[in-house]
Amino acid sequence: MAFDNLSFFNLASDRLNWLGSRQQVTSENIANADTPGYRARDVDAFEDLLKRSAPLRGLETTNGKHISSGDVGGVRVREDRVPWEESIDGNSVVLEQQVMRASETADSYRLAADLYRKGHDLLTLAATGMR
Repeated sequence: MAFDNLSFFNLASDRLNWLGSRQQVTSENIANADTPGYRARDVDAFEDLLKRSAPLRGLETTNGKHISSGDVGGVRVREDRVPWEESIDGNSVVLEQQVMRASETADSYRLAADLYRKGHDLLTLAATGMR
C-alpha cells in the first residue's frame, strides 16, 4: 500500500522533515556559539512551509540552484527574530535558548513519529484485521 498518497502521512512526513531541519539549524547555532559576529538562525514556521509548498507538492527540484543556499532540507532558514541577547562581539547565540529549542524540537519529533507509527498500525489493522 502506498502511504504517500494519504494526506495524513504527507503531513506527518513534512513535519518530520521540518523538525529535522530545525534541529540541524539549532545544532549549527550551538556549534557557532563562540564565533564572533555569528547570528543565531531558525527556520520558518511549519505553517509557512505548508502554505508555501501546498501548490508545489509532488514537484521535484531539477537544478540545485532552485533551492537557495539558506535552505536546509527545503526549509527556509532565516536569522532568529527573537534572540535573547547579543554579546559584545556581535554573536547572538544564547546556549540556554538553543538547548530549550533543541529539547522542544526533539519532543515534537517523538510525537510526530509516534503519530505516524499509530497511523500505520491503524491502516494495517483495518486492511488485515491483525496487528
